[in-house]
Amino acid sequence: MVTVKHGWQGRFFEDFGVGDVYEHPLGRTVMTTDNMWFTLLTQNTARLHYDHHYAAQTEFGRPLVNSAFTLALVTGQSVTDISQNVMANLGWDEVRLPHPLFEGDTVYSRSEVLEARESRSRPDVGVITVRTAGYTQEGKQVISFRRTVLVYRRGRGPQPPSLPPLPEEQSWPT
Repeated sequence: MVTVKHGWQGRFFEDFGVGDVYEHPLGRTVMTTDNMWFTLLTQNTARLHYDHHYAAQTEFGRPLVNSAFTLALVTGQSVTDISQNVMANLGWDEVRLPHPLFEGDTVYSRSEVLEARESRSRPDVGVITVRTAGYTQEGKQVISFRRTVLVYRRGRGPQPPSLPPLPEEQSWPT
């Protein structure tokens, strides 16, 4: 007999408590290609992000990672714990970049729940506000921000598709 174990489905509004801290499980090393592609994809013309010769002449001596990439990366790292069941992002506030992020750095992050309240206008969701921070492998904080999201209540949001049942005897390729 086959026992199906469902994977992580994310937190719902009811799962959040003020003061909860989530250390997000995935770190990410930022590569030169990440920085260049993101910078050029977003039509950012600051040479500091994609021209190594130019960047070598600055006080940093090397390219800085595009700060919008840093925001996107750390937000993405938080999704598994904070907004897997999001209805909508309401905004980012108080974005701070206290230390530069460089190509080759690995970013880790964590979030703290600052507020969890019912939505006054949408009964299927709650409002969650978190403070999220990203750190390098050396523990240097490279970003912090507040983010507010609408998160579905358990059983109130869209459901992922159901897979067909497994046959009684499944032969897996070897």
